Amino acid sequence: MTSKPAVYEFNAAIVREPARSVVNGLRADDRGNPTYEGVKAEHAAYVAAMRAADVKVTVLPALESFPDSIFVEDPALVFPEGAILLRPGAETRVKETTEIAPTLKAMFGTVFDLPSPGFADGGDVLTTPKSVMIGLSARTDRAGAEGLVASLDRLGRKGEIVQTPEGVLHFKTDCSLLDDVTMLTTERLGRSGVFDGFRRVTIPAGEEPAANALRVNGVVMVGSDYPRTIEMLDRLGYKVVPLKTTEIGKIDAGLSCMSLRWHRGD
Repeated sequence: MTSKPAVYEFNAAIVREPARSVVNGLRADDRGNPTYEGVKAEHAAYVAAMRAADVKVTVLPALESFPDSIFVEDPALVFPEGAILLRPGAETRVKETTEIAPTLKAMFGTVFDLPSPGFADGGDVLTTPKSVMIGLSARTDRAGAEGLVASLDRLGRKGEIVQTPEGVLHFKTDCSLLDDVTMLTTERLGRSGVFDGFRRVTIPAGEEPAANALRVNGVVMVGSDYPRTIEMLDRLGYKVVPLKTTEIGKIDAGLSCMSLRWHRGD
């Protein structure tokens, strides 16, 4: 009998090439436009790191009509048991779900639609060994979160609704899972109590965007602009893969949002 893979063990992922329109991506904090060439280079390095971690990556073509469509994690969720098509909270992104739906229906035997009403972004959803945490935010409302809990239940998973800190775009902007018992978190989210029961590793002050790290199999991918976080994780014994996120960071993005990841059975 084979053991069930950990929630951060993946052998399959979906990404989407950045469109040239990515320079017009949404952002809550205007730090200037990213360059297309810069985003493309960061995305290519990300895909290479995924493949180096033994993940088979399916690359979807760019969608010029959707500047934010590189961030495939927001319109859908994937699990070994099936996929859930979401309803993004930004009006300009709602139709991204329609674009990715055929791919998911071809790759998964079970695909559910998020019940109406309400909206939910994948960036607000963190899968842990205990539950699937859903952060309420400007992009995920109570109705959407409750509909997602119902959809997760149909997949045999437990959903848990929590609160994203005020002024934070997505729940996972401020946290990521390091291993079965450890959460990487900003101080503001860590003190909220949502991670009681987990060991908490707190991001050094001033490097808060580093909280959107990504554990993939034996490595932890971290934005290379955050040396103190990288040093801290290295000291704790994690195998860190630094990845440049300077350009995608200008459009409020991080590492988790650029892929849909799951463990596909044989």
